[in-house]
Amino acid sequence: MSTPKNDTIVQPYLFFDGRCDEALEFYTKILGAKVEMLMRFKDNPDPTMGMPGIDGNKVMHASFRIGSNVLMASDGRCTGQPNFQGFSLSLTLADEAEADRLFAALGKGGQVQMPLAKTFFSPRFGMVADRFGVSWMIHVMPSSKPPSLRIPGSGKLPVTETRGLVRRDR
Repeated sequence: MSTPKNDTIVQPYLFFDGRCDEALEFYTKILGAKVEMLMRFKDNPDPTMGMPGIDGNKVMHASFRIGSNVLMASDGRCTGQPNFQGFSLSLTLADEAEADRLFAALGKGGQVQMPLAKTFFSPRFGMVADRFGVSWMIHVMPSSKPPSLRIPGSGKLPVTETRGLVRRDR
């Protein structure tokens, strides 16, 4: 991936500890992910960068796209115990039906952390860990701008993001 000069890109890199092929297949089926690059340990052009004892057919590196976002993945050390803690991937959708469908599909074999429901900031929001342990926040974009809320006790207005621009609500 190339970037314009002085541009910084942050991309999640997920280590599936031996289940990367399965995860990529799952995300392709459920989220329409498109695998853009995949290299197996056996295809590593530099043998000194290999990991002893790792099955050569395991994924050394993969890059896949969900919508316009690029994520990276690997089987890592192949311990069989992926450990995804301290973050969630946030999936913003345009409509409630799609949120319902994806929440159910991601949650199959996983664990609901917060049921999908209407909130003050979204017609649908919920949190679910998929069968690999990756935490997802499902969010439907509100059809209209939510009312401005003052931060209690401060008199300050909250910051709102609009297409990459930050402005203060009036």
